[in-house]
Amino acid sequence: MKRLLIAVAACAPLFALAAADVALQDISKPGMPGKTFAASTTMAASVATVCATIQDFAGYPQFMPNVDKITVAPGGAGTSLVDITLKLPMGKTKRYRLKMTPRVTDASCQLAWKLVPMEGLKPDETIADTSGAWQLAPDAKDPSRTAVKYQVYTDPGPVPMGFGWIVDSMSRDSIPTMFDALRARVAASSR
Repeated sequence: MKRLLIAVAACAPLFALAAADVALQDISKPGMPGKTFAASTTMAASVATVCATIQDFAGYPQFMPNVDKITVAPGGAGTSLVDITLKLPMGKTKRYRLKMTPRVTDASCQLAWKLVPMEGLKPDETIADTSGAWQLAPDAKDPSRTAVKYQVYTDPGPVPMGFGWIVDSMSRDSIPTMFDALRARVAASSR
């Protein structure tokens, strides 16, 4: 059973899920649209295994919350263009395109993303903005494990009055669930 431990840092709450060993921090800037969260954990797998999993864009529906469909195309210079369809509460769907930029070395893996224009979408069919990155490196205490850092900024655009919980559901509340699903997917690929 997971226990929720809450510690308060200077203007930014830090949420740690003890059982899953996930630290989650709201690093949003007051007065700015959208939310930014940073999270970290470790996984019982090599950097290469976790890296391959987060770069398997077609597999995102298996571990990324609300992701329903993915289409992947080359973006040039080693990047990928990933079209994402989200299924959200109350029958809503959102579509958007991310440019995914990997940087992989023998000792680390980084995958950055940013929103790029997707023609033919009306503002209510997409999100206003998103960007972020995964950073993977061998865990300092146990090099056979991977230290995982994740940061995401999301601005869903206009949210009707009283529906702010949807924004939290898509971001803060879903990150620990996403890490659990990623951990399971990594474990399955290690077998």
